[in-house]
Amino acid sequence: MSLGEDPLDALLPMWRHELDRRRFLSTSAYSVAAAGLPLSYVREIADRTAAARAGRTIGMGEVAAVRDMVRLFSEMDERHGGQHGRSALVQYLRDDVAPLCRGRFHSDEIRRHMLSAAGRGVHLLGWKSYDAGQQGLAQRYYLQSYALAVESGIPGHDGFVMRTMAMQGLKLHRPEHCQALAETGLSRAKGKVDVQTESLFRVVHAHTLAKSRQRRAAVAEAERARTLLAADCGDEVPFWALAWGPPAASVYSRNAKVYETLGDRKTAAEQYARAAVSRPAGYARIVALDLVASAEMQLKSGSIEQACATWNKAMDHMDGVRSVRTRKAVKRMRSDLARFRARGARCAAELDERAVEFLTAT
Repeated sequence: MSLGEDPLDALLPMWRHELDRRRFLSTSAYSVAAAGLPLSYVREIADRTAAARAGRTIGMGEVAAVRDMVRLFSEMDERHGGQHGRSALVQYLRDDVAPLCRGRFHSDEIRRHMLSAAGRGVHLLGWKSYDAGQQGLAQRYYLQSYALAVESGIPGHDGFVMRTMAMQGLKLHRPEHCQALAETGLSRAKGKVDVQTESLFRVVHAHTLAKSRQRRAAVAEAERARTLLAADCGDEVPFWALAWGPPAASVYSRNAKVYETLGDRKTAAEQYARAAVSRPAGYARIVALDLVASAEMQLKSGSIEQACATWNKAMDHMDGVRSVRTRKAVKRMRSDLARFRARGARCAAELDERAVEFLTAT
């Protein structure tokens, strides 16, 4: 896909295609108010959008409104999974945000922040596609999120999307370009963002180094990421860098993947568990997946009872979550525990019964 075109021109037909697919429309109604914002505030946002369409000049109030809405959709995504509210997000971006991006602004600085906020919304749509197992569509959204970030000119935002694309490549076991993406993303952010945000870039770079068997360099970069977290100077984390909540938990979770790649299962399990307890309340899906990963490390280390206990905690967080990744995690768990069930391990049998109930219900 070419990035030379206007990202909004590329996105509009993609969104039209999404909304024409009945399965998205049937699974989530366009009701932002029902998701948690006061109705009066939803009306205020709609009034601002209508005013912008009518030619009124757009200010930071409109940017703040878009950020609030995207933040809300992000919280819904973490609490209920990527399949919840997807068509609602598409409609919001298409009907409200796209017209704002093409409106008249009080200053170029405000326009840049609006484009950045829109890029964050498109990034979230890519993440929802990723969570649904639609990796090609996720990549297309990430590319357009990158284009919006570039057009915004906000320091570090374009590099953050490159970081996300490196993460996707690592997950899909396609590491060919991941190190270059992570390094370039880091170079675009280093010295231009706060230390917590920089730690997010460094820990993904560490993971790519681990994947390319550069053990010493990977551990050193992971340690730099942890050091930056500890050296938090209180600077504000940019809106676009909060895609997965506060940076600390994301750094712990990615550090766990570094040590998992390097074969240090004990440290990996500890880091996954630390990530899970560091997440904000309501981040059900990612907490569940962190705990699943910790349990898998515990099982590979021979601790069946401990692993089952951790898996049970993970499943406690899965109620109400509609996510392809959580279903895959539960199916993988059943497969991993099959030999223990055959040996009569009670904890494995009880956990399997719970897994069957979960898969039947979802």
